[in-house]
Amino acid sequence: MHGLRGVADAGAFLARLTRIDPAAVVRLRSAGDVGEPGDARTALWARLPWRVLVTREVAGPGPGDVTVSAADLLTELTRGGEELPARHDDRWRWPLPPPGAVVMETVAVAELSRLATAAAGTLREVAAGGLGGRAVGQRAVRDALLDHVALVVTAVDGRRVEVPQRLVQAISQMGFLGPSGVDGAQARVYVAGSWVGISAPYGVAWLPIVDKLTIMPIGKRPKV
Repeated sequence: MHGLRGVADAGAFLARLTRIDPAAVVRLRSAGDVGEPGDARTALWARLPWRVLVTREVAGPGPGDVTVSAADLLTELTRGGEELPARHDDRWRWPLPPPGAVVMETVAVAELSRLATAAAGTLREVAAGGLGGRAVGQRAVRDALLDHVALVVTAVDGRRVEVPQRLVQAISQMGFLGPSGVDGAQARVYVAGSWVGISAPYGVAWLPIVDKLTIMPIGKRPKV
């Protein structure tokens, strides 16, 4: 049994995920009781094609810790079934962020939605008309936009964290921002170990913070 009671929430997550990546897998991890006894929750995890992990908690005890085809699970939920699809645990190859996330800053959902929409508009314009009169491959433009720093947040201790467009696009395309036009909705920027994440009203997106490395020719390495 898949053990999911929050079928509508799980279905929304899976429907978005399979539109982005029809071959995606989803990892189900039981989160235990939250709040009242018996109020068990399960975290759904998936990796988007642009290297971002996304997750959403839904009601139900879940099957423990298993990985299945997102499309197969969506089909099972859509028909009202309770069986767990065939396991594909060997297809999950990515670490998860550690516990103990620290809130860096709160950001208005409307601002994140604006950033996501602006980036999508830029991609369409450049794909259609080029850049500075020169034709540019859509993939090159997409990758540049995803790596662009969408915003920089500063914690109370002065630590600064860059939030790339990859995270903003993840929470937008997965529907985590919720309906547009909701006044006062907030999201939080988190740091957990070497990960940065955005927690929006309907889910969380995580990305490892990659340190910039300097590569030197072996002949010029300092002697020790």
